[in-house]
Amino acid sequence: MNIAKLMIPKVCTVFLSESNTVRQGLEIMTHHGYTAVPVVDADAHYIGCVTEGDFLRFILKYQTIDRREMENHPISELVRRDFCPALTISAGEDAVLDAMRRQNFVPIVDDRSCLCGILTRSRVIGHFIEQQKSFTA
Repeated sequence: MNIAKLMIPKVCTVFLSESNTVRQGLEIMTHHGYTAVPVVDADAHYIGCVTEGDFLRFILKYQTIDRREMENHPISELVRRDFCPALTISAGEDAVLDAMRRQNFVPIVDDRSCLCGILTRSRVIGHFIEQQKSFTA
């Protein structure tokens, strides 16, 4: 399986910087309609993901939905570093399938742990459908 060929490149995806504010993160996720988004540091290293649930926990913790208050908190306060672990661009098919079984998308990183893009469950299923068609033809 050629991950580089199947993944959606970083430039075509939505991701957040750990320096974005909670308000910016919430607005970006709401605008695009995603339930989870990768987060990178200043050097583009993948550090984890934030989800809708992370924003809900923030609201419950600080007892606020005031957007001005959300500007005082960076996304780095929300990011879960253990959620949605990344795969390297050279990961094997077994690792991809195992990750896809647990997640809707997997962040793909290079050898420096920089985000290259994401691999979606839909893309992987499409790949196997095409393989099956070419095998039976």
